[in-house]
Amino acid sequence: MGSSDHRDFESALTTGEAMASVKVRLAGGQDITAAITADAVKDLGLAEGSAVKALVKSTEVALATGPVDGISIRNQLAGSVTDVSTGGAMGSVKVSVEGGELTAAVTKDAVEDLGLKAGSSVVALIKSTEISLASA
Repeated sequence: MGSSDHRDFESALTTGEAMASVKVRLAGGQDITAAITADAVKDLGLAEGSAVKALVKSTEVALATGPVDGISIRNQLAGSVTDVSTGGAMGSVKVSVEGGELTAAVTKDAVEDLGLKAGSSVVALIKSTEISLASA
């Protein structure tokens, strides 16, 4: 996810008239949920057990220093920071999660306020509508 590319396996599929909710089991065993169009399900030929790649733009990944309760975001992946680079206003934070890696683009202020550095424990927050699926 983010800038990484790894294979994931779909574990459940619920299709409505226009949208579908797809649960994907990541290589590390975590489940994430992707909300995609019903047309995309047909176009990709998805069925339970299909191998897929989960993709998300780094600008759509938020970071927290621990699990967050009382929030509508379905995907919370625990991990640790492996690298932080900052520019004038923005930062790029690489996060290792079990079985994969992702990148979060956050403000430099957020990096400083959260004290993010290599080794920091974080939780990556990703809305289900921001996860795209591709054939593996």
